[in-house]
Amino acid sequence: MPAIETFLVSRFMVFTLVLARISPLVATAPLFDLLALPRQVKVVLVVAMSLLITPAFLGGSLPAVDNLFAYGRLLVNEVLVGLLIGLGMNILYSGLQVAGQIVSQLSGMSLADVFSPGFNEDVPVFSQLFYLVALAVFVALGGHRLMIAALLDTFAAAPPGHAALGENFAEVVINILAQSFSLGIRAAAPLLVALLLSNLVLGLVSRTLPQINVIVVGFSVNGLLAMSVLVLSVGAAAWTFQQPAMDVLDRLKEALVAR
Repeated sequence: MPAIETFLVSRFMVFTLVLARISPLVATAPLFDLLALPRQVKVVLVVAMSLLITPAFLGGSLPAVDNLFAYGRLLVNEVLVGLLIGLGMNILYSGLQVAGQIVSQLSGMSLADVFSPGFNEDVPVFSQLFYLVALAVFVALGGHRLMIAALLDTFAAAPPGHAALGENFAEVVINILAQSFSLGIRAAAPLLVALLLSNLVLGLVSRTLPQINVIVVGFSVNGLLAMSVLVLSVGAAAWTFQQPAMDVLDRLKEALVAR
């Protein structure tokens, strides 16, 4: 009887460790973290992936677990690995939302914030547009498949129970933050430059023709200018999203697989 109990407990531990590594990825990664995606679908996805991966490691060795504290430490390590992949990709695209918010404020479009079901709050129009364009490019590149492939690579390098972050994971997170800021600036640069020049011209006009209501004219001019420049530059913005996503996935994989 104790042998059967040990057999079942070991199988349960492997499944829960695999589940702990996959769950944070689905909870935080782009596309999977959308609030519009029902929770039931996320749960089914996590459990299905765990059931597919677990049999490959049933015959492997697990670290000695004498108490719940040791078991909890293993679970925390697994959660950190999955969290770093999903949250790392989300951090990359957070810079786009900040850039969109700045553009909305400069163009006066921040007054037209709309409720986004994906964020469950009011979001500037440009922030939502940049995020959706980046998400579309991410899906077109197969980024969701690449994230899962990166997760599977971590299982190959570190089986359940042996997960650990690489020594350079802090440096990787800092680089992702810097790249997120750079990506947001590159995507919004045409709009920022155009709106800056527009504000300078309106300032000169207000000095030479003080009878013109610059505030009323400025809202209209900046709004039309922002929309026109956006139509012309959205293709280039989408192009800038491609390579950073691939680079970030490679860095995350190196940080997790490296020993």
